[in-house]
Parts: sequence; C-alpha cells; structure tokens
Amino acid sequence: MFVEERQEKILELLDENEKVKVKELSQQFKVTEDCIRKDLAAMEGKGLLKRAYGGAVKIKLKTHESRVEKRRDKNIKEKHGIAKKAVKLIHTGDVVFLDISTTNIEVAKEIIRKELKVTVVTNMLDIANVFAKVSECAAEFILIGGTFNRKQDGFLGGMPLNLISKFRFDISFIGVVGADLDNNTITTYAMEDGILKEEEIKASKKCYLVMEKMKFDLDANYVFASFDKITGVICEGPLEKEEVNKLKQYQVEVY
Repeated sequence: MFVEERQEKILELLDENEKVKVKELSQQFKVTEDCIRKDLAAMEGKGLLKRAYGGAVKIKLKTHESRVEKRRDKNIKEKHGIAKKAVKLIHTGDVVFLDISTTNIEVAKEIIRKELKVTVVTNMLDIANVFAKVSECAAEFILIGGTFNRKQDGFLGGMPLNLISKFRFDISFIGVVGADLDNNTITTYAMEDGILKEEEIKASKKCYLVMEKMKFDLDANYVFASFDKITGVICEGPLEKEEVNKLKQYQVEVY
C-alpha cells in the first residue's frame, strides 16, 4: 500500500471513530509504529488531524462552547458522576474552592445534598445561586466579587485575583477546556480566567481537574497549568490505558 493510500485510510478511520491509536494502526497496516508516527506527523503538518498521546484525534473546531449559559445543561449525567466522586475527597472543616465550571455547579449541589460542614468559596455566580436557593445549609459560603464577566458567568480581574491569593484552600476543583498530555498543557479560552486559575492552584493544598474525558482531545488558547502542578483528575468514566499511564508519569491521581 502506498503512503497516500494508508493516510487516506487513516482519515477514514478518524471520521468513523474520532481517534486512532498508533499500535492498532501498525497492526492493521502491517508497518512499524515509527512508520505510523511519521504518517501522523505529516498529516498533522497538513492540518488533517491533531496528534495525541498514543495516536491522533480528529480536529474539532469550537466543540467546546465558551459561553457558560450554552454549556450549563449539557452532559448533566456525566457532570453529576464527576461531582459524586469529587465530594468524596472533601473532609469536614475543609475550605473548598469551586472554580468557574459547569461541572462545579453539580459539585455545589452535591455538597448541599450531603450536608457537608465545609466552607465553600467561589467566583461563579451560578454556584452562588445554588447556595442562595436553599433555606438551610450545613456549608458556609463565600462569593468572591469583582468585575462580572457575563460570558464566563463569574467574577474576573484584579479584585478576585488579589482576594484568592490571600486564601489557603484545603482543596480546589478546577474546570478546563482542554488537556494535552503530550505537551503537558492544561488550557482555557479567556486569559483573565486562566490567570485566575493559576492563582487558585497556587492557593490550594490539593487541586483536582473536574473534566469530561473528551477534553483530553480538546485544546484552547491560554495555557494556565501543567499536569505536574495538580493533584488529580476526576472524569466521568475510565480513561484509555495510555492516558492513565501518562498521568501516572506526571504523578497525577486518576478518579
């Protein structure tokens, strides 16, 4: 089979499955894994795909909606599954930071449902509304204000940045747009949001990414952290073996 034919077949597999693995392609086409890696590198150079850990993924343009209001009610089942795992990591008396994230809205609901005696801090308005709607709550709640960003549904800028730097959170849960294991980058869209996330991580004893596993195939414009800066990753279901192994190399816990 000619190189062009093989690469065309790889594109067909990407259209069908969204991602391909080097090892599987090597076995299917009866060529070396190095040969497949060269194919994927050449195809990435042409803008046909994006290489990912152990293989490649289909290029997805704007698959993650930047406006919170557009994402709030999507993938609720997955987000609820992540939230149930997240609250198991919280201990009585903890100071918990919930970053701007539609998944963290579900974490807030779970904290209330479990009647956890903790202090919750956030800069996200939707999370504040969750706590405002309950008449009684075991958790104390602090909303960090500043300049309100309607698109992000949260307070960004110098004021929250300064306030967050004064805290020492026992645990924080951070939302992400994309997570690139190959390049060791964790990304978001808005620079102001990313700068705030960096400060949240610095202020936290333990820091977990709350993310649907599809986000390992996504990317965004602003890098706010590398995997060696976080404690763990909480997803809705089991990850690929290669992804788990890579996270272990970064000494990141996987839930």
